[in-house]
Amino acid sequence: MSAEHYDAMETRTSAQRDAELFERLSAQIAHAIEKAPGWAAHLAGTDAKEVTSREALAKLPVLRKSDLKSLQTANPPFGGFATCEPGDAIRLFMSPGPIYEPQDRAADSWSGARALFASGFRKGDIVLNCLSYHLTPGGFIMESSAQAVGCAVIPGGVGNTELQLDMVEAFKPVGYVGTPDFLKILLDKALELGKDASSIRKAGLGGAALPESLRSEFKDRGITAYQSFATADVGMIAYETPALEGMVVDENCIVEIVRPGTGDPVPEGDVGELVVTSFNAAYPMIRLATGDLSAVMPGTSPCGRTNMRIRGWMGRADQRTKVKGMFIDPAQIGEIAGRHPELGRLRLVVGRENEQDVMVLKAETSQADEGLRDAVAQTVQTVCKVRGAVELLETGVLPNDGKVISDERDYS
Repeated sequence: MSAEHYDAMETRTSAQRDAELFERLSAQIAHAIEKAPGWAAHLAGTDAKEVTSREALAKLPVLRKSDLKSLQTANPPFGGFATCEPGDAIRLFMSPGPIYEPQDRAADSWSGARALFASGFRKGDIVLNCLSYHLTPGGFIMESSAQAVGCAVIPGGVGNTELQLDMVEAFKPVGYVGTPDFLKILLDKALELGKDASSIRKAGLGGAALPESLRSEFKDRGITAYQSFATADVGMIAYETPALEGMVVDENCIVEIVRPGTGDPVPEGDVGELVVTSFNAAYPMIRLATGDLSAVMPGTSPCGRTNMRIRGWMGRADQRTKVKGMFIDPAQIGEIAGRHPELGRLRLVVGRENEQDVMVLKAETSQADEGLRDAVAQTVQTVCKVRGAVELLETGVLPNDGKVISDERDYS
């Protein structure tokens, strides 16, 4: 590690980077086809030795993240896309959907160390990790990344705010990793209770967008905050650096921006769907279409890192969205409807209030009463793993446009 960069890979020339990445990719594709029947079927007819450029990669079919659930249901647990058996993994996870993922036994399994290093985390730092450790991999993604940098980790998880503040006062962590919303909750609760959280000076944020208004609030409180963009399937994709000019793509993946619904790359600067290829040997992902929108930024970052930059998360190519760090899928709204046949059309409206994500399920029904509203609210929390209000409406009020999730958050 240097003072400014995690390693020399971050400052390679583009030609050197592509040559090394695509040499690794040919081997990765051959490994996936040989060891994983799902990949063998998906990439049938592919000669791994010929995939030596971005143009060749763009000819391979995309694997849509939205299809993983049905593929895994047909061939549990991983749809045939893992090269390891479940018992060979170190941990097994269930992300919302549900979609199942293994964690291999490599250090920094999700390649997040560079993102935290760029956020100012260093060896010897104590870090409070407030991403969930329950079933989903978020907590472990950031823990393994912090450990790879050399940090000590407090496994705070989500909730238990007062107990977490006791830990903050006792251990005085200099860093926080988690969602921006929960950091605000933690800081506000510290003020309310007279607890000292002033040791926290840097934050590596993910799981939800960071509006500039909230970044400014953290800065006023003495905290430098940077965002990163990762998924359970491929790990770290891109991250902010002190330059604060977009997000730099991680060195252990290949990013493409394609026209939504296709695998065709769009011109630089055009908004499209983010497609990722990773190098995890146990759970390879080759042209995984994430459903997230972004765009490539021209040039390189003033921070000295030379990899591609993207504009970060710019919304969803489909209706699937993320609320308080948890993905919510249209299929989950369908499950709520199935549990309450007295409901008609449903629409989950996602917004922001007091710098936090909020959601309201609007439901048509001819049987509106408080008992039904409470029952539906409980079902929302059970199915979506996130609390939301419920608004019961007269039949015919909601538009007949097929939309079941409406993300109305404004991050400007």
